Amino acid sequence: MSEMVISGSRPRNLGWLRAAALLYGDWGTSKAYVIGLAVLLAGYAAPIYLAGIIALTFLVGCNYVWVCKFFPEGGGVYHAARLHSPRLGVIGALLLLAGYVVTASLSAYEAYNYFGLGEEAPRWAILTIFAMGVLNAFGPRLAGGVAVYLALPAVLVLLGLSGAGLFSGHERIMMTPTQGAWEGWKIFTGMVLALSGVEAVANMTGVMKADPGSSAEKPSVHHQARKAIGLVMIEVCLITAVLGLMIAGMPKESFLHPESFLRTMADHYISPTYGWVVGMVVGLLLLSAVNTAIVAMVALLFSMAQDGDLPPAFTFLNRQGVPWVPLIAAVVLPVVVLESTRGLEALASLYAIGVTGAICLNLGSCSLDRNLPMKGWQRTIMAGTAVLMAGIWVTIAVTKPHALLFAVVLCGVGLLLREGYRPKAVVAREPEGAIPMAGGGKVGLREEPERVVEEFAEDGGRILVAAHGMTASAKYAFEEAKLRGARLYFLFVREVQVAAEVVGRLADDAEAQRMLAEVKAMAATEQVALTPVYCTANKASDMIVELAATLGAELVVLGGTRRGVLVNLLRGDTVREVSTNLPEEIRLVVVG
Repeated sequence: MSEMVISGSRPRNLGWLRAAALLYGDWGTSKAYVIGLAVLLAGYAAPIYLAGIIALTFLVGCNYVWVCKFFPEGGGVYHAARLHSPRLGVIGALLLLAGYVVTASLSAYEAYNYFGLGEEAPRWAILTIFAMGVLNAFGPRLAGGVAVYLALPAVLVLLGLSGAGLFSGHERIMMTPTQGAWEGWKIFTGMVLALSGVEAVANMTGVMKADPGSSAEKPSVHHQARKAIGLVMIEVCLITAVLGLMIAGMPKESFLHPESFLRTMADHYISPTYGWVVGMVVGLLLLSAVNTAIVAMVALLFSMAQDGDLPPAFTFLNRQGVPWVPLIAAVVLPVVVLESTRGLEALASLYAIGVTGAICLNLGSCSLDRNLPMKGWQRTIMAGTAVLMAGIWVTIAVTKPHALLFAVVLCGVGLLLREGYRPKAVVAREPEGAIPMAGGGKVGLREEPERVVEEFAEDGGRILVAAHGMTASAKYAFEEAKLRGARLYFLFVREVQVAAEVVGRLADDAEAQRMLAEVKAMAATEQVALTPVYCTANKASDMIVELAATLGAELVVLGGTRRGVLVNLLRGDTVREVSTNLPEEIRLVVVG
């Protein structure tokens, strides 16, 4: 009997508007603490420094539009730097991980400041991170979802605040920086925040909807990425500029409490009631950023483990298909940061040293890669931006020793794990014989070397059954295949609940090997034409639907779920999802 091993790429179903909303969850939240940090460091001279931050944001955004163009299958620092050296890619990924860790810590801390909890904010932030870790143990279903729904309300309340500030009659005080060049540069580097969102978008290009006219073999997401990044970049730059100017109308005593500064501005310019609204909306958006950061950390650590850059333990799954070691790391690391670091300024410096290093490595790697079809002026701008980010990184490392220690320890531990446990030979992740699927994804079909000539009848069409062993649904499918004389495709799906592409090997899955051996024995006994199929997928329902359509199955057999209502709510009901998405010409039978 022939046997297939399938590696499923995630389908291209992420539109530019949803990508923009996810990006806004990072870039959009930057205003929640950048404005406060600016008044803490520069006082009434803050608008001048914020102008520099806006220019830097615009410059980095433009560079990442090009990165997305040249890397339609995923263009984060981990992939770009690996083109030059796998070890360099790991360092870039670990620096990005540092940025995600502090994103979770800083966003949770500021969220509860916006909710008005003040000194209790760190404690509630830690409890929230643990709670989100529990939720994500069922899979990243909620990742980015809250940000999508909160993006528009956040824009509206901040537009209202900006409008009130522009047309208010408050006295304004505008000062020019009095510091020297070095002191001014240090203040500027201390405000560099919330740039990791563009790294997340670059990593999303592999699941973005392809541009019209591009092919599955040579996809292009340039226009999709440009619209997503451009829309958010314009909003962030314009609103930040207006809010920066509004600092000139704030009382000086408010500068002593930079946390939840947008709420303070709303209290001052409009009313405490509007301030409460701003606090609720921005606080919830910040909590969604915490969840997104946790999901991103799990995906990054799992991807590195798949490539052999972290120990195999980072690929171990819980019963829900979630990598539990990366999830524990994604929860514990932000909590450690919150326990050991106090205050907005200290947290900001930890964030900046990670994300600026990652962006520097990404843009530097791309600008030096002569194989990328980049125009000369683009290469020059990208190289210049990389040098600028390197300067910011060095400044933070020199002036903030605790930030440097944080980055060195995190990268050192990651590299130690890599060098200590890295296998001698890393299996390539790309499946052989990949064939296109509906929705822009791919299913790689690879037949095992040993093939047994089938003597059983298989004129009655094709039946697909998805099960883990000889369940009631599997037995029904065998009976139906024998009655019809049909070929039975027995699908074992190893569901991996992570926001990244997953590739698995049957040789590494002992449970699947045992179950498929049992199925083969049953097929020989019942004289049924059988093709065992093993696959890994982010979502079992998507793989079942895609494979049924690809194989041309007439009947799909599934077992009824025995999971509780809460688990189905958090993970999704596979039977219902398959029923909704399965083509009408394919019958679905649910057994049990």
